[in-house]
Amino acid sequence: MAGPGRRGNGTSGTGGGNRPPGGPEDVTLVGPATPGTSGPTGAGDLPSGGPGGVPAGTGGAAGADAVLLGFVRAVRAAGVDASTERAYAFLRAVDVVRPGVRADVYWAGRATLCGGHDDLERYERVFAAYFGPSGEPARQVVRHAPPPRLRLVVRDAPAGSRAPGESEPAGPPTAALASATEVLRHRDVAELDAADRAHLNRLLAAFALSGQTRRSARRRPARRGDVDPRRTVRELLRRGGEPARLRRHARVDRPRRIVLLVDVSGSMAPYADALLRFAHAAVRGGRTEVFTIGTRLTRVTRELSHRDPDLSMAALAEAVPDWRGGTRLGELLREFLNRWGQRGMARGAVVVLLSDGWERDDPELLGAQMRRLHGLAHRVVWANPRKARPGYAPLAAGMAAALPSVDDFVEGHSLAALERLAAVVRGAETERVPVVRVRGAERA
Repeated sequence: MAGPGRRGNGTSGTGGGNRPPGGPEDVTLVGPATPGTSGPTGAGDLPSGGPGGVPAGTGGAAGADAVLLGFVRAVRAAGVDASTERAYAFLRAVDVVRPGVRADVYWAGRATLCGGHDDLERYERVFAAYFGPSGEPARQVVRHAPPPRLRLVVRDAPAGSRAPGESEPAGPPTAALASATEVLRHRDVAELDAADRAHLNRLLAAFALSGQTRRSARRRPARRGDVDPRRTVRELLRRGGEPARLRRHARVDRPRRIVLLVDVSGSMAPYADALLRFAHAAVRGGRTEVFTIGTRLTRVTRELSHRDPDLSMAALAEAVPDWRGGTRLGELLREFLNRWGQRGMARGAVVVLLSDGWERDDPELLGAQMRRLHGLAHRVVWANPRKARPGYAPLAAGMAAALPSVDDFVEGHSLAALERLAAVVRGAETERVPVVRVRGAERA
């Protein structure tokens, strides 16, 4: 095959077709080497044999499957209905095609994980962010553009291409697609450097957050459902009494409103930017209200409505006057309930508090307002980034006073934790782990 570093049995990058979202036509994706090797593999094809292009029996297939399942979770967090059956079909499809070729991974996921036209834009955005080359921003994909045809190969370095003096690897490499992204999903946001934060921001931009669906009182015309007597009678009158087909209608399922209360006090400074970008993705999905809490209560839904997350963060910086200040959770929660919540914003909604629960004022006031909130909202969820730390216990006065009125107590320190939070908000029972069911009979 023409070109340096290409094998004869690889796919040619010169054929016609579009490129994958977020990177060139041929890109090298190399994961960490196994213990005992001299270092990461070179820019070469991964050996064939298992999912992810890793030889069977080396332990790399399980790692590649974990990476692919991480991609499925990211797609699901972006709003694509990627069920367990679709995830299993995706893994089988990748195993059948060439797992080291990015084009085949893309089309395998597109064919198995997407269920309609609305899923294509989300899928391509997540694929560009998840498998995009490190250090290079993923390109935005126009919704009505032709679907990309991918030619991306993970290759073994040919014999003799190692630098002089480089030793032969002691064992077969264990490599996985986008392993850096999978590791990033579980890292604490407070420990990320600038490059990792930029990668995290691209992944958060592909997020989608929707509330648990509810049966609306409104009805709409439908092919199946109850008979609509008014439309049926009007149809009979229009036909002059001649027999006509019965008109039917059905109730409309609508997602519940989501209210996010984001703590921007000094103790939450390492997590505030990531949580607000998470809120930006939620606002973009619709029916979401966002407030910042610290020493003041600020409604920032309008500032987060920009399509570009960086523009939203710039507008937010000018609108919020109490960055890295103190925390007055009880007083600000009472202000929210008096001005907005009791007038309808919190009624039947899913209210999410993203805070570490450190309260400077009277914790009894916070407990009383949380009881008011729980009586209005459909569900109260508290995401605490400190919960993931070893040995954590909700001993802070504010957190202890609020917990009896919380339905779900979850973590909020990493991308994976935010994905689980999104699953709890939309009512995905199968993904509620690890979640503390505070008011229920079980406690994880």
